[in-house]
Amino acid sequence: MGNLLLVRHASTDASQEGRNLGQGSDPPLSDHGRRLADELGTALAAELTELPAAELRLITSPALRCRQTAAGILQGLGVTPESEVEPGLLEINYGAWEGLTAAECAVRDPETRAAWDSDPFATPAPGGESGADVAARAFPILESIEAWLTDRRSRCAIVVAHNHVNRLRLAALMGWPMADYRRRLAQDPACYSLIAFSAHLPLMRRVNAAPVWS
Repeated sequence: MGNLLLVRHASTDASQEGRNLGQGSDPPLSDHGRRLADELGTALAAELTELPAAELRLITSPALRCRQTAAGILQGLGVTPESEVEPGLLEINYGAWEGLTAAECAVRDPETRAAWDSDPFATPAPGGESGADVAARAFPILESIEAWLTDRRSRCAIVVAHNHVNRLRLAALMGWPMADYRRRLAQDPACYSLIAFSAHLPLMRRVNAAPVWS
């Protein structure tokens, strides 16, 4: 039963302002985000003391905010597995909604935004992607990692990805309707989920855990 630590990157200025941040820009972490990434490294190091992790992989989206979060994790772990960069793990393409708040999207495209709020899996952002588009490119990567974990109990993988990518995968693993992935799951900056994989159903051990340890 190998274990997956599925992480959302730490905060950027855009995420702190509630603005869509997809593929239209590649900003660094904010000062607050860098502190969160360091705290996340400490939290994951504590998790790994309780998990079999003789074989450890770290896989990240190529976005700068994810790579900087991964660097904070590695510093906290005190180990240096070679980072694997997977372009398929990039955040949803927001298209014309890049940089907008939810309220601004609703003003710009009221009908499309209402449809997207109802079913973001089937409805693409204007000029961008739907949840189904994200799943089509991200799920094969995650499924390959999960198969690797299932094969041996001593394996552990840390995946640093994005809000939509993570919520989509968690909804699928839980067997929830994919149209509900935004309504039923949160993925806060620098938070993580812990899932164990075996020949049976995946075991959800943590969901959206905050990197705070006493």
